[in-house]
Amino acid sequence: MITSLLIANRGEIACRIIRTARAMGIRTVAVCSEADRKALFVRMADQVVEIGPAPARDSYLCGDKIIAAALSSGAEAIHPGYGFLSENADFAEAVVKAGLLFVGPPASSIKAMGLKDAAKALVEKAGVPVVPGYHGAGQEAEFLANEAAKIGYPVLIKAVAGGGGKGMRKVDAPQEFAAALASAQREGQASFGDPRVLIERCIQSPRHIEIQIFADRHGNCVHLFERDCSLQRRHQKVIEEAPAPDMPQAVREAMGKAAVEAAKAVGYVGAGTIEFIADGARGLTPDGFFFMEMNTRLQVEHPVTELITGLDLVALQLKVASGEALPFAQSDLAICGHAVEARLYAEDPERGFLPSTGHLHRLAFPQGEGLRIDAGVEQGDEVTPYYDPMIAKLIAYGPDRDTALDRLAAALEATQVAGPRCNARFLAALCRSEGFRQGRFDTGYIEVHLDDLGAVAQPVDGLAALAGVKALLEAENPAFSVPANTVSDPWSLCDAFQLTGARRLIRQVLVEGEPCKAELVWPHGDEVVITLTSEQGVLAGPASVKSDAHVSVVGDRAYVLRHARQTLVAFADPSKGADEHGAGDGLIKAPMHGKVVAMMVAVGDQVMRGQRLAVVEAMKMEHGLAAPCDGTVKAVHAAEGQQVGEGSVMIEIDIKPE
Repeated sequence: MITSLLIANRGEIACRIIRTARAMGIRTVAVCSEADRKALFVRMADQVVEIGPAPARDSYLCGDKIIAAALSSGAEAIHPGYGFLSENADFAEAVVKAGLLFVGPPASSIKAMGLKDAAKALVEKAGVPVVPGYHGAGQEAEFLANEAAKIGYPVLIKAVAGGGGKGMRKVDAPQEFAAALASAQREGQASFGDPRVLIERCIQSPRHIEIQIFADRHGNCVHLFERDCSLQRRHQKVIEEAPAPDMPQAVREAMGKAAVEAAKAVGYVGAGTIEFIADGARGLTPDGFFFMEMNTRLQVEHPVTELITGLDLVALQLKVASGEALPFAQSDLAICGHAVEARLYAEDPERGFLPSTGHLHRLAFPQGEGLRIDAGVEQGDEVTPYYDPMIAKLIAYGPDRDTALDRLAAALEATQVAGPRCNARFLAALCRSEGFRQGRFDTGYIEVHLDDLGAVAQPVDGLAALAGVKALLEAENPAFSVPANTVSDPWSLCDAFQLTGARRLIRQVLVEGEPCKAELVWPHGDEVVITLTSEQGVLAGPASVKSDAHVSVVGDRAYVLRHARQTLVAFADPSKGADEHGAGDGLIKAPMHGKVVAMMVAVGDQVMRGQRLAVVEAMKMEHGLAAPCDGTVKAVHAAEGQQVGEGSVMIEIDIKPE
């Protein structure tokens, strides 16, 4: 058995691997970038080796540095986790050549399944059904457009080296093809160093169902049943569950058999996942699913499989890598109960799911029956702009699907994240949505129901804002909330003292960056009543501040958490004008830290409201910036290839008069 293990990863999965390794008595070695020196997984590991600057290309993607760290630390094996180098065949091969164990499949298996076009051809020979499309070598734009026309619209463009939805675009009409192709090629090059694509028929009402397989070095290969990963946004999984709702036993057996055949076709060893797309329009049938790709690693959503099978997949990985045989046969495995996982991300659903970064001033998870929390950070840690913004995975288990979903929704609503924005409220709404609960969903469900799920701009939570104002005043002067009739003299009060009439105080505040006025009145000399108004009218009040909000005051800011939603309240600086508080128009600001991958305008250009002006890439995802108004470009402060900080002005527009 392995006695010392280096984890070639970070964040949640590094913490997950360390926990199992520690339980097995295995010494752990972490590698970290400069940005991760104080990260949770670093604090958990037995030994740490720093391997480079924050950008992944200079640290977590440097295989030679990681192997050198393993050799210098005395580690016997390397676990790649998921992402980064986990599906890099050259890295796997280099690990073995260095005399170390690679906790994963042979490099030959990774190569065979690494490119979507070659993988489809391989599994098709093994009798596994594939989606009709073009998987050839020709990559000229005109040629690919002709192939798309032959397949028939809508089509999917996919990066051949892609995964996780990167480099994938749906195209509904011929006139959209050229722009979608260029975008997919650009993202494929940026994410995988390979701009090549394939074209496939787009399955209507698609269900994304994957089969977890496990194989050892002794010729044994089994499947651990299915996971339904159909709830996606931009081809990124949002909620995963096991088993799949309404899965007929005949289809489960057919999918499981196809997955095992695909794994055997490449001599697979270890944990892997065969992903299928199913035609949900006519229900799940034995002849209605097609191979998409194989992930030659542990999946993010592996906990739901663990909960319904009672297995520890990381422990199995380590045992198989050590040469042990699987301790069970297919006939020994059975499904018990139902499990659902939600990915808690630092992102803002109300602003197009933009990534959010910053200090975690508060992070608290509920505890309860059937709940499991796999977190990569703790309160006080930082969510940086350099890596995937996952905060944690919340997994709920129950004897049936409804119980598991109820437990997960309640847990998400009770989760507290102050600092970066997060998607807890959106996820809870998704768990409670009628269509999902009744099994009427496919991979397009979220996009169709964004309004119902609250993933659009929402009105300010007035009661949360009131709680924030009161907390800021109390932090400014602890005597603020002391009733007047309990003190002996007016000098003990912190308000605007007056001899007659109701005590009254007005403060200028910012609620979610918008200027507001808080009018505070002590009508009877005891509890304060607050009215909060903005340019649009009364936000809340007049009301006493008694709410179920949790407030974290940090300096001059109050982070208010209410109903799984964050409201930011701050005192306005009277020395600043409205424009400096963010009320000015015509300024196009970077929505997050990222890289400018396209600048589409120059000084003097006439632009129209809604016109795309630039594209910023963050977390390997592209975010388009649109003109908020008609006008003329007055200044451009960023160029393609430049890194920009969140909130920095990129473009200035002279607004066209009404």
